[in-house]
Amino acid sequence: MKCGIVGLPNIGKSTLFNLLSNSNKALSENFPFCTIEPNYGITNVPDKRLYELKKIINPMKVIPYKIKIVDIAGLIKGSHKGDGLGNKFLSHIRETNVIIHMIRFFDDASVLHMEGSINPIRDKEILDLELQLKDFETIEKILKRNKNINNKSSMLLKKIISFLEKGKNIRMFPFKKNEKEYIKDLHLLTVKPVIYVCNVKNENEKENHSSMIKKIGEKEKSKTIVLSLKKESKKNYFINTESGINKLIKEAYKLLNLKTFFTIGKEEICGWAIPNNYTAYQASSIIHTDFKKGFLFAEVVHYKDFIQHESLEKAKKEGKMFLSGKNSILQDGDIIHFRFKK
Repeated sequence: MKCGIVGLPNIGKSTLFNLLSNSNKALSENFPFCTIEPNYGITNVPDKRLYELKKIINPMKVIPYKIKIVDIAGLIKGSHKGDGLGNKFLSHIRETNVIIHMIRFFDDASVLHMEGSINPIRDKEILDLELQLKDFETIEKILKRNKNINNKSSMLLKKIISFLEKGKNIRMFPFKKNEKEYIKDLHLLTVKPVIYVCNVKNENEKENHSSMIKKIGEKEKSKTIVLSLKKESKKNYFINTESGINKLIKEAYKLLNLKTFFTIGKEEICGWAIPNNYTAYQASSIIHTDFKKGFLFAEVVHYKDFIQHESLEKAKKEGKMFLSGKNSILQDGDIIHFRFKK
């Protein structure tokens, strides 16, 4: 499960990637396409629950759960036709599950802008259009191959084509129940969930700048986050859990449809990220494949119950520990001890 950072060149994508991944892996230079091949990194997901557990258990270390981040080369007009690094850019977006769409608001004459001026709405529309045109091309090829077939899938694709022709992203399409299954294997670009990130010069400008993109994002039920990357770079994200970077990470985590379970002990507390529909049996393999092979059951205590009783033993005495079998769906925040045959 990956989040891809996308946008025009010279808008701060690589700076954001370096902040998220706590590295200097991505070049951040004042020229277009300083990122050519994508940079891959991971970011810890801030969660106050880990530190509440730490207060009670006092382990030797705390290991947060993580998500993957990809810094993708800047897009320009004509990318859908392969201009610039278009083909590479678009193929890398296909591999992601969530798009972090960065938009430049800061005005700095020393930092080049591909379009020659600062215009956030125009820049957003450039990227939207390129992705829409690529989706149009993908669907059109399929319809041409199946021109004599008139099934539910073809009918849906024709409706989506008409939707794209109006300049709308597929994520706004009024899908009926299970209709998304018909397009799942097409890896369309504009159906992916998006977080809009406005890169501003000064934090005091946030409200004015966010309103422009926020209204557009609300129409497609997308979140908008406003950051001043220069200011953010001075913050300790995992202490300041309300920082802009932390809000971005937590929103990305939600859109990836992930939930969290914890394993606890005197040596370490670990957070683990799993898909929302995972059972205890599936979750066991995240820790070690041997757990899944010899799975017997999982001992589970809900997070709130553990915090209230401050130990697994007390929670068990109060009847707050229960056993989960192979098909039991876990709740977000569950504290789990897996039992398995060696």
